[in-house]
Order: sequence, then structure tokens, then C-alpha cells
Amino acid sequence: MSRVAYVNGRYVPHSDAAVHIEDRGYQFADGIYEVSAIQGGRIIDEEAHYDRLERSLGELQIPVPMGRPALRLISREMIRRNGIRDGLIYMQITRGVARRDHPFPKAGTPPSVVMTAKRVKAQSAEMVAKGVAAITIQDIRWARCDIKSVSLLPNVLGKQQAREAGAYEAWMIDRDGMVTEGTSTNAWIVTATGEVVTRSLSNAILGGITRASLKRLAESAQIKIVERAFSLEEARTAKEAFLTSTTGYVLPIVTLDGAPVGDGTPGPTTARLRDLYMAFMADPAAAAA
Repeated sequence: MSRVAYVNGRYVPHSDAAVHIEDRGYQFADGIYEVSAIQGGRIIDEEAHYDRLERSLGELQIPVPMGRPALRLISREMIRRNGIRDGLIYMQITRGVARRDHPFPKAGTPPSVVMTAKRVKAQSAEMVAKGVAAITIQDIRWARCDIKSVSLLPNVLGKQQAREAGAYEAWMIDRDGMVTEGTSTNAWIVTATGEVVTRSLSNAILGGITRASLKRLAESAQIKIVERAFSLEEARTAKEAFLTSTTGYVLPIVTLDGAPVGDGTPGPTTARLRDLYMAFMADPAAAAA
């Protein structure tokens, strides 16, 4: 089956999908995006993704291009046309097409809406069982990381640095020596005293949808989550570390900058949290969470 994309009201072959050269997302990174997991043909945490999408649009003063019923309809049609049971759906909204000029274009310029969907392979059992490596890098991003902007160049550079180091992810460190988040993930540790810690929400990090769902699931299972900043030194001496994301779910980190985290193997708290999240994804109610 050939892939299909949605571009500004039309379903088109993926290979022919295009936006205008003066789309502000292309020229200014003036737009936002969302990536949602598809499990069993259902979009996981769909409403939470729409909540974040609308918040990001509001922060950038980009009009909401259509209501949620229309977005749901298009998303389901994309899943159907692409024959996806397990995969990802990507949605991007920019300020639209206008003559190149830094200020916003005149009122009435319609936002551009693009959507793609694809199948993805399940994470290997070996990756989950053995864990992954992470490195640390300086956080060089702008001051509004809470907006899911398409302006991702610092994240791209950091992810490439991780790949070149043979690592899965790079955790970013702010000027105070505190861990913010990964280039495409949220960062977590389990301290020597058993606290499960992730950085509190602010302009410094993106409010991950998987992060929020895992926090809710953990608290329902009587696992206390502590939201606070933690230092690189605290991460290096943690019993366990792990990441969360739409694409990674819950993955143990077993080395940081080449040194083992804890005993260098996935820990029991991370394993329990992953089990909770995977059970959640398998639940039909997860699509409406």
C-alpha cells in the first residue's frame, strides 16, 4: 500500500506531498507539531495531544485551523488510508503561506496543516532488557521549550552528537548544572533513597504526554513521583535512570557519559513503570485519556 499524506484539505500520495516555498514553517520555523502513537489502530492519549497542540498554537498566536472533530476525522482517515495498526501520526501546523517578512502576515492568512502517518517496528526486546546509553550536552535551546515548535535545530545537533557517541539519547544540562530533558524525551531518575524524580514543568522543558500519563499511572499504583530539578551529579549517582516519550515509551538508561547508572542494568522501578505504561497502551480507554 502506497503512503498517503494530508496537505491543506487534500489527501495526496506521500511522494507528491508538498507545501509552498514561502510557507512560514519552511522559512521561519514558524509553526508547531505533534506526534502521537498509534496502537491497535487507536491514537494513544489523543485528547492530551490536542490540548498541547492548542496551547502551542495559542502561545505563538497561530489560529486554530479547525475544531477537534475535524482533526479526529482526518486522523482516522489517515490511519485507514495508510493501513496502520501500530505506528505514529505526525501533525504540523504553521502560520501559513505569505510574502517573506518577519512580522506576522495580515489577518486572514490561513494556517497550513500537514499530516503524515507511518508504521513503526516495536522496540526490540534486547533494547528493553539491556537498556540504552545516554550522554550529556549543554542545553543551547531558546527560552520557550514548553512550546512544541518545529524549530528543532539544537535538538537535531544533540541527537546527532548522541548517535556519533554510540548513545540513544543526549540529556541537556542548563547553566546551573541541572538536567532539563533529552533531545526528544523527558528525563527521569530513581535516587539512592528511592525517589522517582523528573523535572517540574516550566518554560525549560516540554510537557511530555507520556510523562504526564506515566505520572498518573504511577500515582494510581502508589508510586510517588517527585517533580523537581536534579543535577548532573545526582543523575550520575542515581540508582536508576530512564526516559519517556511518545516513541520510546519508557526506556531504561544504563550508562550516562560512558559510566554505569546504578549497577549498569535496568532497575526494578523502571521495569515496573514500563509495565504500567505498556498495560495502559493496550487498554482501549487509553485513546481517550
